[in-house]
Order: sequence, then structure tokens, then C-alpha cells
Amino acid sequence: MGDTVATGPYLNAMGLLPAGVTVVTVADGRDDVGATVSAFGSVSADPPVVSVSVDSDGYMAEVIGEAGAFAVSVLGGGQTVLAGRFSAEGRPSARLLVSGQAHHRGERTGAIVLDEALAAFECRVRHRVEVGDHTVFFADVVGLPGVRGGGPALVRRAGRYRPVD
Repeated sequence: MGDTVATGPYLNAMGLLPAGVTVVTVADGRDDVGATVSAFGSVSADPPVVSVSVDSDGYMAEVIGEAGAFAVSVLGGGQTVLAGRFSAEGRPSARLLVSGQAHHRGERTGAIVLDEALAAFECRVRHRVEVGDHTVFFADVVGLPGVRGGGPALVRRAGRYRPVD
């Protein structure tokens, strides 16, 4: 007991499991920050609680922790380029990344919500847990902003973005 598998084979195995692709955004008072996140999911329906997991050493963990609130836009199959923009190293402000994309600010969080998303959530952090190299934020869903996207969902599998019904 206590032995673990090597990181490379673990990541390869986990990469075979399709994961929904989202853009998580935060309005931190100075700027808008955003990142592509596939570690997002439902924790509870009553009350509505979600989890989002981000790299503990990354700026997203810091700003979510400081702001205590964020928005999540669930991406559709036609939003591969947008997912790539929000996952690029050294990316600029989220406001610049959504230039030319229909969006609005969530009423409860002030964070950017993508109008063409399949679904959107506004969330307030209730608890955070550091696990390995990631921080998992558990958050109450405080709003479901209106969005108008349709079609297949975008998933990440084997290191690539793919639309899936």
C-alpha cells in the first residue's frame, strides 16, 4: 500500500476518458481571467454544488481563491478554437480572448459568460481542497445565465478536442 503509478501512464490512461470542456472565468477587480477546464462536474443537486479543479501553481487557483466566485461556460463542438485560446500559455486577458465572441457578464459574479455556450453557471466558492498538484473548489451554483448555444458538446479525449453528441 502507498505505492502509486507513474504520472505518464496515469495521464495516458485518464486521457482516454472523455471529459466535457468548459471555460472558467473570474472578474478579479483588476482584470478578467479565464482558462479552459475539463475537470468540472456536479457534486450535488440539492443544493446545487459543482466542483472545478485547477493547477495549484497556476494563476486561476489564486484568483478563484481571492475572488471567491467564478462563471463556467460549457463549450459546444464548434468552439474548439475558443478552447485553444483559453488554454494557451501566456494568454492575455479573458476580455481580449472573447473579442469578437458574443458574451455578457453574469449578474451574480460579474464574470464573463459566453453567449454561444451550451450551458452556463455562476458559482460562489464554499470550500477548497488542495489535492496533489491541483486545488479543487467546491462551489454553490448561484445563477444559470441565459445562453443560446446548441449542437454537440465539446470533449477532450486523448489530448484532443472533439465534438460529441
